[in-house]
Amino acid sequence: MKKITTVLLYLTVILSTSCKKTFLDEEPVDFLSTSNAFVTAKDFESSVNNLYNQTRFEFYSSSESRPFDYIFGTDFVFDGNPGVQRHTPMISAYAAAGSIGIPLNHWSSLYKIVSEANTIIDRIQDSQLSAAEKTLVEAQAKFFRAFAYRTLVYMYGGVPLNLAEVTSPKADYVRASKAEVLEQVINDVKFSAENLPAITAVQDGQINNLAAYHLLSEVYLAAGQFQNAVDAATKVISNPNVGLMTARFGVKASDATKNVYWDLFQKGNQNRKNGINKEGLWVIQFETDVPGGGTLSTSISGSYQSERAFGPQLSGFRLPGSTVLPFRYPLSDYSGGRGIGWAVSTKHFSDGIWAGNFNNDLRNAPFNFVREFKVTNPLHPRFGQVVSTITPPAGVTVPSRFLYAFQSKVTTPGDHPDGMFEDKATLLLKASAGGNYADQYMFRLAETYLLRAEAYLGLAQTTNAANDINVVRRRSNAKDVLPADVNIDYILDERLRELGSEEKRRVTLMRLGLLFDRVKRFNPYYSDVLPTYNLWPIPASEIERNNGAKLEQNPGY
Repeated sequence: MKKITTVLLYLTVILSTSCKKTFLDEEPVDFLSTSNAFVTAKDFESSVNNLYNQTRFEFYSSSESRPFDYIFGTDFVFDGNPGVQRHTPMISAYAAAGSIGIPLNHWSSLYKIVSEANTIIDRIQDSQLSAAEKTLVEAQAKFFRAFAYRTLVYMYGGVPLNLAEVTSPKADYVRASKAEVLEQVINDVKFSAENLPAITAVQDGQINNLAAYHLLSEVYLAAGQFQNAVDAATKVISNPNVGLMTARFGVKASDATKNVYWDLFQKGNQNRKNGINKEGLWVIQFETDVPGGGTLSTSISGSYQSERAFGPQLSGFRLPGSTVLPFRYPLSDYSGGRGIGWAVSTKHFSDGIWAGNFNNDLRNAPFNFVREFKVTNPLHPRFGQVVSTITPPAGVTVPSRFLYAFQSKVTTPGDHPDGMFEDKATLLLKASAGGNYADQYMFRLAETYLLRAEAYLGLAQTTNAANDINVVRRRSNAKDVLPADVNIDYILDERLRELGSEEKRRVTLMRLGLLFDRVKRFNPYYSDVLPTYNLWPIPASEIERNNGAKLEQNPGY
């Protein structure tokens, strides 16, 4: 009885004290929540780093399909394996108004960048940052917010403009006008340009003042402020720390069979420190087998899969009269690696834009724009012979998914990671290949010259426009353009010659409202293109869930 009484007393003590603060209550030594996540410089650095990651994901590495929505449905490539996810047929791809994922995917991804940037900006004032640190972090966050809104406004027109952290559910968004969004983007980028570090003071891949002025020039063009666009581009062009690369440089400069344009795209040459490259203004970084680096030596996962999209699928090519495969595939050479022939070059891209300069323009050299493929299978009767896209054998269709001219900068010939090779001695790749294992230019000085040329054209100063275009053309040994021949079509063609598959072409054409016009004239493979497609639809699911206000759809959807 005494033992039972003792136990009951013990339980009574425990139960009575448990109603108050007891040893059973958890007292965390540390925790992370929205209240303490943005305090120190390291906190903000982590969040800014995530903006870099989200940007790389949106424009380069989200999947084998999504980054290439910036390419498909434009004027220089068509879908070699027709499917709605690659904008073929275009009517089906667009009519779904977001339910198939193309407009919705990019809308969501870009607004994630806006959301994180807004959180950073709103949390700065209550942080432990110094005044200088606050200014720098704000400049970085505003750059990324502007970059996301710039892309949204080009592709969707006026969009909901939110400049504050959202801390509770909100379903009453309305669209700001295109002019309002552009004004906000300009304000953000101006602040960034004035407060970001100099290009010589940042690490490879970091945004800087010249990248901001480049972006500012482009957005001024979109707003029709041509003199301001000239002035912003001039800030970049006149800076003594940047310049077009006109002499051989970098990791393979000793290869006398190549040229300086080829050097720009060799693995290891994109960055200022690694390749002594003064032309790259903002270079997106990829590091193989480094946590967060984006690429793996044994998998295509996370990489920029431009080789896969742009390279021809030579494994499916047959020469008439033979069932034997003429090409060993996939090889780490100028046959396109493990290409699958999704982004097939139009004749305008592979032939039309080079008229008058086909043989002398360095950008069109055989190792930069590949048109000849040597038969590599010893068992084939034509072993060692060349199959040309210019004069294809009888019965061979060019362009087709299995044979077309393409730019070699979409891949890394001979420079795939060791883990990608089935047999490195013969350059035979594994089935897991298909990525591009070089860093990628987001902004390059050659484009800044072409932006300023476009601004001069807007001011009717065609001599100045021609002068800027000719700076770019002379680097490539191309003939000068005459002022009388400069118009927006010429500039867009020059962008194809200089930037080609490197450019997010949809961004340019939608900025100018010329997607329909250019596709209709130069890409017959998208014959069902409509003027409506100068803008993407507002995703249907976004309209439906926004039940507190009307989110207007774009005309025609």
